[in-house]
Amino acid sequence: MEHVPALDEDLKKTLGPATAKVLAEQLGLHTALDLLHHYPRRYAERGELTPLAELADQIDEHVTVVAQVADARLLTYQGSRGGGKRLEVTITDGSGRLQLVFFGAGVHKPHKDLLPGSRAMFAGKVSKFNNKLQLAHPAYEPLGADASDQDAASAFAGRLIPIYPACAKMESWKITKCVDAVLPGVGEIVDPLPPALREGRGLLPLTEALLKIHRPTTKADIEDARQRLKWDEAFVLQVALARRRHDDSQLPAVPRRATPGGLLDSFDATLPFTLTEGQQTVSKEIFDGLGTSHPMHRLLQGEVGSGKTMVALRAMLAVVDSGGQAAMLAPTEVLAQQHHRSITEMMGELAEGGMLGGSDRGTKVVLLTGSMGMPARRQALLDLVTGEAGIVIGTHALIEDKVRFHDLGLVVVDEQHRFGVEQRDALRSKGKQPPHLLVMTATPIPRTVAMTVFGDLETSVLDQLPAGRSPIATHVVPAKDKPHFLTRAWERVREEVENGHQAYVVCPRIGDGEDEPKKKAAEEDGDRRPPLAVLEIAEQLVKGPLSGLSVEVLHGRMDPADKDDVMRRFAAGEVKVLVATTVIEVGVNVPNSTVMVIMDADRFGVSQLHQLRGRVGRGSAPGLCLLVSEMHEASPARARLAAVAATLDGFELSRIDLEQRREGDVLGQAQSGVRSSLRMLAVIEDEEVIAQAREEATRVVAADPDLERLPGLRTALAALLDTEREQYLDKG
Repeated sequence: MEHVPALDEDLKKTLGPATAKVLAEQLGLHTALDLLHHYPRRYAERGELTPLAELADQIDEHVTVVAQVADARLLTYQGSRGGGKRLEVTITDGSGRLQLVFFGAGVHKPHKDLLPGSRAMFAGKVSKFNNKLQLAHPAYEPLGADASDQDAASAFAGRLIPIYPACAKMESWKITKCVDAVLPGVGEIVDPLPPALREGRGLLPLTEALLKIHRPTTKADIEDARQRLKWDEAFVLQVALARRRHDDSQLPAVPRRATPGGLLDSFDATLPFTLTEGQQTVSKEIFDGLGTSHPMHRLLQGEVGSGKTMVALRAMLAVVDSGGQAAMLAPTEVLAQQHHRSITEMMGELAEGGMLGGSDRGTKVVLLTGSMGMPARRQALLDLVTGEAGIVIGTHALIEDKVRFHDLGLVVVDEQHRFGVEQRDALRSKGKQPPHLLVMTATPIPRTVAMTVFGDLETSVLDQLPAGRSPIATHVVPAKDKPHFLTRAWERVREEVENGHQAYVVCPRIGDGEDEPKKKAAEEDGDRRPPLAVLEIAEQLVKGPLSGLSVEVLHGRMDPADKDDVMRRFAAGEVKVLVATTVIEVGVNVPNSTVMVIMDADRFGVSQLHQLRGRVGRGSAPGLCLLVSEMHEASPARARLAAVAATLDGFELSRIDLEQRREGDVLGQAQSGVRSSLRMLAVIEDEEVIAQAREEATRVVAADPDLERLPGLRTALAALLDTEREQYLDKG
């Protein structure tokens, strides 16, 4: 009896070591199950592959064609190194003719296989020789019996040919053969969907779906199979997140409620403005969460400048009121220092608890970063362990073993996408009982992405800007087509500074020698020049269009003390123009800055550009953001910039961004280097499937948290959450 491969069996046993090695190294496929989940990216009908008539536009491209052999001639030639054989085969598909050439020892097999009248699939690189198109040494796959067999020909004519994601060493039809070798074992696959769910939603059994996705007979087969396989991906992922929510809800936590007439009330009484309706609604959701006896896990996402820091600070004050401590984790030292400065300014004397002149209702707000001097660091650690400091703001330094809290009640994580779950958990483990968790992100996330990536968190959205915030006008400056526009941009910067305001100029590169590889890669890229650099642009501005103004630079490789000094002087208005990298992207708050010029804006992502421009227009004067680009008007990059200029709606922009980047990035690929386990599901398009899967997953986990009655689902979960994929769920 023929060997039927077990699904977890290494492909070496089924396909042999050479083929298995290419599949593992090039495509990340190790077992029969991996191969079954390597779905065709499209299907070709005969003649729907590249027609021969269209090959003239595809010189140097790799193509796959289906055609019939018209004639084949074996020639002998004399070359500089002696004689040799050359096989010339002419093929036709009715739309055009193409020559194939084979040389030397490589002529014998095709001479036997490619007889006139036979039909085959050919793949290779299109080249031109003596003004004729040709494929040299193409890979080929004979199709069907000989051409006189009408049944075979018509069966082939109607067949859907799967085209798999392939690589140079493994053409699509070779993958087809590999899949054929493992398909007999598909009957053993364990179905992760509960039968009631599958039947209730009219979905195919998994075995049938896999057979239909790989070997469809009709287009309806493909659609049915896709629908079923999308459900698998959405449901298994949502069950993982639902179990996480369920486990967290079983943990005990100390309810933290503000004391009437306490620190929070004293702070609210000093506010010179009224909170927006959105801030009040979101604050209530957070206070309700803090008041429960299991840990709150909430994602607070909001538009740039919607006042998230204010909402987070009020949550921290409520926890301090109840006798606990709050820690805010920021991704960079610049941001931690900025938060510390703005929070102590907002709190005034309430941030000087226990100090001379401080309020008797106040608390101490301390900063803890890796670059602090030893005496200051020792004092901060002491203030935390004694409970003297109610609020601490810091970087990863907060996670170190030495850091001890008196009673940690709330962890606020700023810019979640820069922290993995390990760091989140390390800080949470410092509480006597699990503290409450508030995660903030300034990159607005479409609802489905939030459900998929942050599915273990409840979500609050701030989409209203505080009163007094000014609109930001955004314009694209086409520096190459219209150089006078760039001249005018620098004049606008000068005008703003002369009117008492300040400006940012953002560049993609530092230019200090250490980013030489980035520059070199750009130069090797061909036509494009290297990205513009902070140090070079600053020098040009000082000598040229902005001469006489106080211009300073800021980037991530500066000494922390120097960075802080520049930021402090910029905030104080001494520095008029700050030329910086994206270190200013989040959290930097200088209300007097009204204009930002982003150089090589096409080299930044849509969400990043939206983030950056949120640094201007934070005061009462209107903001202006100029996106400088040398890209051609018809290029996709310019279309992206036009989209940013056209709307201030971050949620709309994040959809555009996601549609362009797909979800690989969003689901943590960039950070973890692990392939997304989403092969069929597209987060934006399949919004409905994800929402329904989340409801079903929540119901299933509530009824059977350990999935004892659903062994197939347990197996699928184990595969999703193997150690290297663990990060995938937690790095948004």
